[in-house]
Amino acid sequence: MSEIKQLPTRDEVPTPLTWDLTKIFKDDAAFDVAYNQLTEELNQAESFKGTLGNGAEAFLAALEYVLDVYRKVETLYVYSHLKNDQDTTNTAYQALYARASSLYAQVSEAVSWFDPEVLTLSDEQIWGYFEEQPKLAVYRHYIQNILDERPHVLSMEQEALLAGASEIFGASSNTFSILNNADLEFPTVQNAEGETIQLSHGVYGQLMESVDPSVREAAFKGLYKVYKQFRNTLASTLGAHVKTHNYKAKIRNYDSARAASLASNHIPESVHETLVAVVNKHLPLLHRYVKLRKKLLNVEELHMYDLYAPLLGEAPIRYSYEEAKEKAIEALKPLGEDYLSIVKEAFSSRWIDVIENQGKRSGAYSSGAYDTAPYILMNWHDSLDQLFTLVHEMGHSVHSYYTRNNQPYVYGDYSIFLAEIASTTNENILTEYLLQTETDPKVRAYVLNHYLDGFKGTIFRQTQFAEFEHFIHTEDAKGTPLTSEYLSEYYGELNAKYYGPEVVRDEEISYEWARIPHFYYNYYVYQYATGFSAASALSKHILAGEEGALENYLNYLKAGSSDFPIEVMKKAGVDMTQAAYIEDAMKVFEERLTELEALNLRPQTMINGQQRLSNQL
Repeated sequence: MSEIKQLPTRDEVPTPLTWDLTKIFKDDAAFDVAYNQLTEELNQAESFKGTLGNGAEAFLAALEYVLDVYRKVETLYVYSHLKNDQDTTNTAYQALYARASSLYAQVSEAVSWFDPEVLTLSDEQIWGYFEEQPKLAVYRHYIQNILDERPHVLSMEQEALLAGASEIFGASSNTFSILNNADLEFPTVQNAEGETIQLSHGVYGQLMESVDPSVREAAFKGLYKVYKQFRNTLASTLGAHVKTHNYKAKIRNYDSARAASLASNHIPESVHETLVAVVNKHLPLLHRYVKLRKKLLNVEELHMYDLYAPLLGEAPIRYSYEEAKEKAIEALKPLGEDYLSIVKEAFSSRWIDVIENQGKRSGAYSSGAYDTAPYILMNWHDSLDQLFTLVHEMGHSVHSYYTRNNQPYVYGDYSIFLAEIASTTNENILTEYLLQTETDPKVRAYVLNHYLDGFKGTIFRQTQFAEFEHFIHTEDAKGTPLTSEYLSEYYGELNAKYYGPEVVRDEEISYEWARIPHFYYNYYVYQYATGFSAASALSKHILAGEEGALENYLNYLKAGSSDFPIEVMKKAGVDMTQAAYIEDAMKVFEERLTELEALNLRPQTMINGQQRLSNQL
C-alpha cells in the first residue's frame, strides 16, 4: 500500500516561508496590551456623544476619536484573523480571532451614534465648521459621503442596535467558514503517480489540472460527495446570510440588497446589469472555447472536471516559488522601478505566507490594515497558475501599500470595486510578458490556454456567480424558500447555460454553490469581472507606452477612497459606466482564442490511460 502524503503541520513550515506578524505585535502578550488599552478607550465614547453641535472644535475631536478607535481595532482584527487563518484548527487563535471580532462589534456599537448625529446637523452648520476649522478640510469627502446617506441612516438608537448585532448577522458566514476550512473531511484520492493523497481545497485545484482524467474525476466526485452530504446545512447558512442582506437593505430604505451594496460605493446598478447583459451576449465565445477544449482533449464526453485540464497535457512550464519571484519581477518591469521596489520588499520582508499546511485557510488573498504590511496568503504548488496567483495578490498588496503611504487613514483603503483592477492588471501584464518572451510553440499555446482559462474563470465564471447571487437575493426577497433542492436546480440550469451543449450536465456541479465562500460576501463577485475587463484596458495602455498611462495608473493606486470609484477610474482612463471596456475585453479573448485555434494542435492520444497531446503543432 502506498504511503499517504500529509500536509505539514504549522510548526513544520520553514520560517522564511511564513509571514512575519511580529511587525504588527511582538507577541500575543503585546496584542493583549493593545486590546485592553482600546477597551479602556471605548469608555470615552459616551463623552463625545451629543457634542457634534457644540462647534467646530468639538466636531473635530469627536470625528478624530471615532477614526482613531477604528484604526486601532482594525490592526487587532487583522493580526487575529491572520493568526487564525494560518491554522484554523488552533483553538487559541480561534479564541483570539473571536475576541477581536467581538471587540470590533463593540467599537461599532460604541460609535454608532456618529453618523446619525452628523445627520441631525444642517448642511449649512456642517460646512460652516469646515470654514471655521482648517483641520477639518481633509475630511470633506468623508463627511459628504455620510450626508449622501441621509435617506438610509436610522436613528442613533436603531443604529446602536444594528451595530451591536453585527456578530449575530455574521454568524452564518462564520459557521460556513469553520465548516468549510476546518470541519469538512474530504476523502483520499490517488494522483497520477499512484500516490494516495489527502484531498483538500488546495489539492483539489491541483488535481483538476492533472493530465489523467481518472484523477480529475475522482477528485471532482470525492469533493462534491462531501458537499452533497451537507447540502441542507449549507443551504441553511447561505439562506440565512441572504436574509441578513435583504433585511438590512429593507430597514435602510433601499429597493434591494443590490442597490444597498452598490450605493455604498456610488456604483450605479446599471454597471452590474450591463456586465451580465454583455457577458450573456458573448456566451457563444465561451461555447466556442469549450468546443475547442473537447476537441483537443479528444474525449467523447466533456465533463466539468475537464475544464481545467491543460490542453497540452503536462505543463511545459512550471515554477518553484523562488523561480516565480524572479519571473514576477521581470514581468512587472513595465510598471516602473518604484513599483518594483515594493514588490521586492514584499519578498524580502516576509509579507507572504507561502505553503499549505494542515488547517490553513484555503485559497489566496491579500490582507492588512493601515498600520500593517499588506500581507499575502498563498497555498503554493509549483505551477504556472500559482505564478499568476502570486502576481495577482501582489497587485492587491502594492495597491494597498501605495494607498496607505499616500493617503491619510480616513482614505487609506479602497473600495472592493477598485480592488480587483490592480490585481488583474498584473495578470494581464504577465500574460503579455510570457507571450512576448516564450518562443516555444508549446509554451506559447499553453500560455494562451491559461489566459483563456483565466478569462473564463474571471469574467464568465464570476458573472455566472453574480447572476446566481442576484437570483438568490431576489428570490428570498419574494419569500421563496432557498432550499438545497431549489438552489441546486437553478444552479445546474445556470451552469448549463454558461458552458453550453458540449459539456455533460454532471449532477455534482449543481452543488457548486455550496462551496463558494464569496456567496457569503455582499455583491462582491461581479467586481472580479468588471475589474478584469478594466484591467485589460489599462494594461493595454501601459504596455503600449501611451503618454501618461503609467502615471495615471499609479495615481489610481494612490487614490484610496479619496474620490468615488467610478471617478477614480475615469481619471485612470476607463469609463466603467459604459459597456465598451467589457466589449474590448471580449475582443482580446476572441483574438487569443482564434490564435490558439490557428495553431492546429493535434488532439490528445491515450497512453497508459493518460492523455497526451501530439508533439506536433
